[in-house]
Amino acid sequence: MTPMTPRMKSPVEVLPDAFQPIQAILAAAFKSGAPPPAHGLVHLRIAQINGCAQCIDGGAKHAKHSGETDERLFAISAWREAPYFTEAERAALALAESITRLSDRADPVSDELWQQSTHHFDESALAGLLLSIAMANFFNRLNVPTRQIAGTQKW
Repeated sequence: MTPMTPRMKSPVEVLPDAFQPIQAILAAAFKSGAPPPAHGLVHLRIAQINGCAQCIDGGAKHAKHSGETDERLFAISAWREAPYFTEAERAALALAESITRLSDRADPVSDELWQQSTHHFDESALAGLLLSIAMANFFNRLNVPTRQIAGTQKW
């Protein structure tokens, strides 16, 4: 079992000049026109896939604070089978899983998946969603190796 001690502070704490550009990317993603719940859902699902305890904890708390229901939060890992998600949210979750698992398939983001995404999101919203997906994976790739602890996020 992994000890409940981080290996180091978050790289964003160690290099505080990185924080503002990261926040700017996230702000642009949220202004893109993609529905705010979609951003939160993909963040949480990506954190589950990558095993990032801090992002699961923070993502669930932020989503709950933003009005997400317990049913949706509890069912996010089984979104394909749960009745709580819109077709647009399902497209966003499918895209997020495919992008997070790039090495699982030769063509991780198939033309069919891309078409499904463009059916639900215009170019601006899709760009914002792609940035959210990339940033969720970015945070996971910082937090998991440094063993950031759930409930300790400072921003």
